[in-house]
Amino acid sequence: MKPQLKILMITSECVPYAKTGGLADVVGALPQVLQRMGHEVIVVMPRYGSIDGARYGLRRFWDSMGVWMGDQLEWCAVDSADNDGVPTYFIEFNQYFERTGLYHDAEFNDYWDNPRRFAFLTRAGLQLSHDLGFAPDIVHVHDWQSALASAYLKIWHWNDPILGGAASVLTIHNIAYQGKYSASNFEYIGLQWGNFTPDKFEDYGAVNFLKGGIVYADVVNTVSPTYAAETRTPALGYGLAPYLNDKGTDYVGILNGVDYTQWNPAVDRLIPAQYSPDHMAGKAVCKAALQHRFGLDADPDVPIVGVVSRLVAQKGLDLLASAVEEILHDMAVQFVILGSGDKGLERYYGGLPGRYPGRVGVYIGYSNEIAHWIEAGADFFIMPSIYEPCGLNQIYSLKYGTLPIVRATGGLDDTVIQYDEATGNGTGFKFWEPSASAIYFTTGWAVSTYFDRRAHIDKMVQTAMHIDYSWERSADQYLALYARAIEKKARL
Repeated sequence: MKPQLKILMITSECVPYAKTGGLADVVGALPQVLQRMGHEVIVVMPRYGSIDGARYGLRRFWDSMGVWMGDQLEWCAVDSADNDGVPTYFIEFNQYFERTGLYHDAEFNDYWDNPRRFAFLTRAGLQLSHDLGFAPDIVHVHDWQSALASAYLKIWHWNDPILGGAASVLTIHNIAYQGKYSASNFEYIGLQWGNFTPDKFEDYGAVNFLKGGIVYADVVNTVSPTYAAETRTPALGYGLAPYLNDKGTDYVGILNGVDYTQWNPAVDRLIPAQYSPDHMAGKAVCKAALQHRFGLDADPDVPIVGVVSRLVAQKGLDLLASAVEEILHDMAVQFVILGSGDKGLERYYGGLPGRYPGRVGVYIGYSNEIAHWIEAGADFFIMPSIYEPCGLNQIYSLKYGTLPIVRATGGLDDTVIQYDEATGNGTGFKFWEPSASAIYFTTGWAVSTYFDRRAHIDKMVQTAMHIDYSWERSADQYLALYARAIEKKARL
């Protein structure tokens, strides 16, 4: 039997408590799988003001814990909860976390003190582990918000009896967000000015959390093999490609898994009717219910294209905005759109139902229930991303028999098999050029297949629903990565 590992995860978000994107899904699912595999995992995250403590059973764990930040001693409290068997600890420091948004205000502007907020979270997570006497084999951190942990371990905790033996793993969920802020924060961060150099934390006069985290981490990964290759290039490395290339084989891509206890139409209790590859009648029920809920024309023969996304340029939603009305003009198709983000895009998409009554339904905001309804009730799911580290909705879509229409980038390229018109093989429709015309013609290809080659659609649906992207496979790859990190740490 393999030896049990002790794993500390520090994160800025985790389902079900706080979520803005796929990071929360990963940290919500991976620890549970690792725990079931016999490893001991604890998760540390902020106690945001938006978290309903009563709903999630949070309880006071410690009234007071001191955390050194630079030459300041900050005092916080710690709450705890059980997340399906995984002990989860919440750092309560109202000055930093009692806010309506996780990272931004209502106008989507970064909070000015984000570098201090998440440096504090990271140090508090390490301090909590120390005070608990939890000696981790692995400290696994995520994105810039907790990337400093790899540096703290090597600079301040190298001879700590609790933390000194820990190897660090840094997962990059989106390299475009690097935590680049004014150097005036570096004193509070407390990493010594000797580390404020171009080969570590300094980035054109600013401090770059992710850059320094990459340099100090024992191993680094991102969330799909294709995105790992893309981020090694100047085009998609966003200035950090040289540092990732310097990691050599210590930088890899591991595809995200999916929690099929939550995203599987055979067991999904949020959708109007359950269904499976062998019993598909429920999908037609879900489609009719989706049309009714969004005021669409009740027509089972018109395909629905679903969107669940942040309404931002990175997701290609500005390109879709340039194509969607031409699609609606030229094709027999309906759209259901769920999302929020850029205020201009919110206004644009929010106005479509008024211009195309019965053909477009839009919900500005986020609803987990509606997201499940769209996955179950739509025929196609479009993701025209400029880049996509992994993407989860296209994987959800496969399980729900909702064929993805995607730009072939990152994890979208890794998980969707291109439709072969000669054989009917494949699981979706891919395009490569990031343009409105590519979206138009690929959507047209999918819609024409729906009407003219329905047997091919049915074949692809069956293939898609049988594909397994469960977390168990990904967890095995993370365990191999942990072993590599531990081996590297032992050589230092």
